[in-house]
Amino acid sequence: MCKVKVNPTDWGLAPTPFPTTVLELLHSPTQSLKDRPTHPQILRLRVPIPNEPIPMSKQTYRVCFCFRRRFKLAISEAPPEIKALFDQYSENGIMTVDNLHRFLTEVQKEEKATKEEAQATIDHCLRELKHLNIFHRKVLNLEAFFKYLFGDINPPISPSIGVHHDMSAPLSHYFIYTGHNSYLTGNQLSSDCSDVPIIQALHRGVRVIELDIWPNSTKDDVEVLHGGTLTTPVELIKCLKSIKEHAFVASEYPVVITLEDHLTPDLQAKVAQLVTQTFGDVLFSPGSECLKEFPSPESLKKRIIISTKPPQEYLEAKAVKSENDPKSGKTQVDEEAWGQEVPDLKGANMVYDKDELEEEDGNGEEDNDKSSQHVAPEYKRLIAIHAGKPKGGLLECLKVDPDKVRRLSLSEQQLEKASGTYGKEIVRFTQRNILRVYPKGTRVDSSNYNPMIGWSHGAQMVAFNMQGYGRSLWVMQGMFRANGGCGYVKKPDFLLKTGPHNEVLDPKDKLPVKTTLKVKVYMGEGWYYDFKHTHFDAYSPPDFYARVGIAGVAADSVMKKTKTLEDDWIPAWDEEFEFPLTVPELAVLRIEVHEYDMSEKDDFGGQTCLPVSELRKGIRAVPLHSRKGDKYKSVKLLMHFEFV
Repeated sequence: MCKVKVNPTDWGLAPTPFPTTVLELLHSPTQSLKDRPTHPQILRLRVPIPNEPIPMSKQTYRVCFCFRRRFKLAISEAPPEIKALFDQYSENGIMTVDNLHRFLTEVQKEEKATKEEAQATIDHCLRELKHLNIFHRKVLNLEAFFKYLFGDINPPISPSIGVHHDMSAPLSHYFIYTGHNSYLTGNQLSSDCSDVPIIQALHRGVRVIELDIWPNSTKDDVEVLHGGTLTTPVELIKCLKSIKEHAFVASEYPVVITLEDHLTPDLQAKVAQLVTQTFGDVLFSPGSECLKEFPSPESLKKRIIISTKPPQEYLEAKAVKSENDPKSGKTQVDEEAWGQEVPDLKGANMVYDKDELEEEDGNGEEDNDKSSQHVAPEYKRLIAIHAGKPKGGLLECLKVDPDKVRRLSLSEQQLEKASGTYGKEIVRFTQRNILRVYPKGTRVDSSNYNPMIGWSHGAQMVAFNMQGYGRSLWVMQGMFRANGGCGYVKKPDFLLKTGPHNEVLDPKDKLPVKTTLKVKVYMGEGWYYDFKHTHFDAYSPPDFYARVGIAGVAADSVMKKTKTLEDDWIPAWDEEFEFPLTVPELAVLRIEVHEYDMSEKDDFGGQTCLPVSELRKGIRAVPLHSRKGDKYKSVKLLMHFEFV
């Protein structure tokens, strides 16, 4: 049931047809240009742009058969603070190239901005406003200045910065955009297996693709599916060909294929043949021996890497009931339509049971050595990143071997528990080796978990169900918007360095505040164009509020909320928030907009997450995305970012 806010002045009969042209009464933002009328208002005829909704001075909502409610539609107008800044950085109501250049350096903190760039910004804004036919000099008035601030030309992360992290360090020095069960189109129990979600993930910049490979029904070919479930299989060769075709569309840095192998030696040999024929020279194959140190992303550009446990481990462990068994547990239901709140980090309060790891994963490297003669040698030579869990509990697993590197996998629950007891050991392990974290088996709805517990301990491969959606996945997407969206983000130095006595960071240590991020939310616009006018409420314009906060280490994580503005397609909240940050290197700024509904769940109005380390200071136009991470065409927020 939708709410109806009764206001007698809103009621009355109203015509329903929309006019094809509209006379708009616009406030003149400045009187300074010679060709502009001196009257405070100008009347102009607007011819509608094809496929663009027609702006109206009023909007009508049907309440019953006879009655309509009318609401005035606000015009997008610069907030008072923006007007004051324009007055400060303009002369006689116009902003010249010199004025704009001073604004870029002093307010936008773009110290390297040139006058040529300021001129290019002016030219762009004037092209956008050419329908006004009032600009004869290359300067900005208030309307054009506001257009620049709220335009695509002014995003919160610089589009020109590209890949700027040092990419010459070993793979273990990077967070890597990692998928879990990458072939599933939906839930973990009954959805189809397909190459389509693999392609979609690669186009979003995901660099680690997971494939579970099984014999087909006749035992003469290899399929990809989630074993022991009702998921329909897809041919392995189809997945491999799609990876080859789309691997480097979004990023030229290496793609890792993690194989969960349930094959006999003859089918392993077939997989080796398929992989070799499909990828050819693109495949990175160092041989059967473990690497002494991982190569760098720079040296592996446009290469495909295979990572798996020595395959005999799977054959012997079939009877082991693992936490990742999708048939165990109940479906986790999201609390809200857009995904439950990101869980708190609780690892520091939990104690690890030293026997848990062995119970879950059954067999270790000793078994592998004994059975290696049963493995197809050509298949074993494909494995560049060796995986496995040695016997002897977690401490044995976390031992750092100076002569070889490897990959260790832990479930989200295992990591959460282990971090409370062995946090420093995990950090030390991840300085040379790779740690992969995967969702617990009860997430049969393809939901996800808080990635920060993995990142704060140096885990490189925090594996997510990319085919789902929700707040945890939004945080993941936000983290990997950093470094040009290439799928590799250099870990902070404090996770990589050791002290004079070989000591490493203890993630449980309380750290001082390094910086404070001040965020001001001025206003939002664009919903009127991207949604039907009854999408949020059948009887009135939407009542928007914004949520702003930080996903980060436990001390930094918080969410705050603006007031709710009733019946307004262009909400102007004009509210400021402060976020003290102890670990800004791992912080992700979370932004959401919702529409308040007194009788039902609040409606979703857009979201985005941004890496704090790459936020541009100053006033920025922040585009919002759908629940699935697709960018809206028009919806944006005008915000101000400052570090103090």
